Amino acid sequence: MSQTATLNPEAAQPAAKAAKGHPKGLYVLFATEMWERYNYYGMRAILVLFMTKALLFDKAFASNLYGSYTSLVYLTPLVGGYISDRYWGNKRSIILGGLVMALGEFVLFFCASLYKSAPDISAVLFFTGLGLMIAGNGFFKPNISSMVGQLYPKGDRRSDAAYTIFYMGINVGGAIGPFICGLVGDTGNPADFKWAFLVAGIGMLLSVVVQRAFQAKYVKSPEGVPLGNVPADSPKKFSNPVYIVAGLIFYSALLIGMLYIDANVVSYLTYLLIASVIFIAFLIFSDKSLNNMERQRIGVIFIVAFFVIFFWSAFEQAGASLTFFAEEQTQRDLGFFTVPASWFQSLNSVFVVLFAPVFAWLWLKLGKREPTSPFKMAMGLGLLAIGYLWIAFGVKDVQPGIKVSMIWLTGMYALHTWGELCLSPIGLSLVNKLAPFKFASLLMAVWFLANAAANKLAGVLSALYPEAGKTTNFMGYHMTNLYDFFMLFVGMAGVASLILFFLTKLLKKMMHVEAQ
Repeated sequence: MSQTATLNPEAAQPAAKAAKGHPKGLYVLFATEMWERYNYYGMRAILVLFMTKALLFDKAFASNLYGSYTSLVYLTPLVGGYISDRYWGNKRSIILGGLVMALGEFVLFFCASLYKSAPDISAVLFFTGLGLMIAGNGFFKPNISSMVGQLYPKGDRRSDAAYTIFYMGINVGGAIGPFICGLVGDTGNPADFKWAFLVAGIGMLLSVVVQRAFQAKYVKSPEGVPLGNVPADSPKKFSNPVYIVAGLIFYSALLIGMLYIDANVVSYLTYLLIASVIFIAFLIFSDKSLNNMERQRIGVIFIVAFFVIFFWSAFEQAGASLTFFAEEQTQRDLGFFTVPASWFQSLNSVFVVLFAPVFAWLWLKLGKREPTSPFKMAMGLGLLAIGYLWIAFGVKDVQPGIKVSMIWLTGMYALHTWGELCLSPIGLSLVNKLAPFKFASLLMAVWFLANAAANKLAGVLSALYPEAGKTTNFMGYHMTNLYDFFMLFVGMAGVASLILFFLTKLLKKMMHVEAQ
């Protein structure tokens, strides 16, 4: 950035708008996020396999624990974002969050090294590692994406392309993480899982190193001011290393305890999430300054957030029941190489990279005929239902012990990705457009709470995965085989899709816009 741009912000904006290419800071954030997602999705790909094969947890317990873990992963950014905005700033939060996540992976490495020789110590290390991962994610995740937009002047046309590039970084990491971690850890020998945690932790350290080495030099505002510094009005005591370390220890210990209690003592997390949504709804709708149009728009956000729960609870079977299916019921032997079950979790990210440009082109091509946001989200639920219908037919009438072709899982993941592209970015954009400014953060919290609830429900539903000679039941629906299990998601997503389709005209009216 030139000295003129630094001293004269007004002159900087037209130059930025006319500029070609992107600031180098975008590629720093791209690499930081890519390695963090490599770490998270790589570890997630082998998590339930490690729990069932090494720690010998039964599938129901492992599924419920997986749901609690991923649910808390979605909750903690609300706390981390608040602390960052008020006290630490983006830069410090990213570095500290990344280091805590790396520490979590290395704790899991020692857990996986001791599971035979010292099972009691290994169990303590397991919950400690997961708790550290949750705590670190809460500080890391909400701060990276918020800085992407700050690299550009307001109105800069490059910002949309910047977020597309950044989104590709997320999915590159999401693709290579399960591949590398599965290659070294998912070998058929439970003793090798430790190497997956180790390489995931190394990836997280690379993320921190990239951010630490290049942020100050390249991650700057259009005026040349470094981004993500500690807020000017933050009390000095919160910059004291003793306060920071003590706070991180207390917060991590709290999350470790929350995870352990939900898994082993009483499953309270679902009730906490429901209570949180009710509290936020009361807080918002009791505000007398809201006019009728704002109330209706907020109502739309709550309605679509409710339907999002059904989507993600079925979609997030990828990390649990669908991993069991890949491991036990999918023919992965190519003759010269056996495909690790964890590799299938790379497919979603690969398909996002392949199809996201196609969907972006399609919406632009439709022009005035482009569907409304609720209609697109209903399409997403419909595609999810079709994906499960596809794999349900793949396992129908298949005898126990007979494995099916990889094409069934691969096709299902493709359909699910198409559904994700219709729902996930559309819903997030809708919240941003409809939320009144004074409640923007609270309504984004509603969106994250819906995702957290969906992940918790995903674990509960995955626990119903049928095994030979065992019948499972969900709200009166009995499941004795995989066909029954997959048809549960067909019905759940299909009914939700139809209801949302019927509500689209009403929701469009409540949004008070011509098209959204």
